[in-house]
Amino acid sequence: MKLGSLKAGRDGQLVVVSKDLSRLVAVSDIAATLQEALDHWETAAPALEKVYERLNAGDYPAAVDYSRELFAAPLPRAYQWLDGSAYVNHVELVRKARGAEMPESFWTDPLMYQGGSDQMLGPCDDIDLASEDWGIDFEAEIIVVTGDVTMGATESDAASSIRLLGLVNDVSLRNLIPAELGKGFGFVQSKPASSFSPVFVTPDELGVSWKDGMVHLPLLVYRGEELFGQPDCATDMTFNFFELISHAAKTRHLGAGTIIGSGTISNKDRSVGSCCIAERRMLETLEKGQPETCFLKFRERVRIEMLNASKQSIFGAIDQQVTPLSEDV
Repeated sequence: MKLGSLKAGRDGQLVVVSKDLSRLVAVSDIAATLQEALDHWETAAPALEKVYERLNAGDYPAAVDYSRELFAAPLPRAYQWLDGSAYVNHVELVRKARGAEMPESFWTDPLMYQGGSDQMLGPCDDIDLASEDWGIDFEAEIIVVTGDVTMGATESDAASSIRLLGLVNDVSLRNLIPAELGKGFGFVQSKPASSFSPVFVTPDELGVSWKDGMVHLPLLVYRGEELFGQPDCATDMTFNFFELISHAAKTRHLGAGTIIGSGTISNKDRSVGSCCIAERRMLETLEKGQPETCFLKFRERVRIEMLNASKQSIFGAIDQQVTPLSEDV
């Protein structure tokens, strides 16, 4: 099942989207918003699934054509956004880039931070920022959305809590990160609003590609027309989503609608490219003594998408540009 939110008010209007991303239908009679559906998942999910089946069968006259420009983030506001860093290869590289050593514990204890969740960007929303000097970078990731998770949940508990999966562009301001983390109190200014795929999907949509808490497919990232990276999401994933959820729930309950990110997808095989600029810059520094790839400039576009084995888009594409905050769009 594929679910999204059309732009409407602050929390969007829940829609069911066809498997081929061609048609959609509003389902306010079942739930007005995705958060409402997640709050009542046991009753809402079966009703939404019936709509999905009818939509895919072409048996829904009220359906309208899909256009990703209509979509807000599936959860325009989320109660909780926790971003992990499951690809320790990536962590090691970006820490080297800012001259920070990596403790050995990072290989056994996941990194995770709590991001701002009061404003999530839609798939085509501009990334509005005040300065190119901040070192604007994209970070392409997978996310899961949970139901209610009790404190101390095991990995088995975590596995049954996953309701949906999606994509995120976790925008980072690289030139602000070192000073901010140097204070010893985490990200705030260096992590602006994140952008999400048009739809989130139930795990069964991925078929055999969803296994052991990991997505066994490549994630495609384009900078303008350049294929910047296409690493496989399961390869070199040190901590799977079951482990990340269990880690997050060690000392707290997680409410339905909690979003948990994988961190930037990263493979040790350098031929597959990167999912962020900082990683490529570090590899250039290791090879050539200095970075050559610049961070994003205003007017540049970023596209993030995942295709199934039949080369069909699973979540729709995040496709957006960076714009100056002062510009009247």
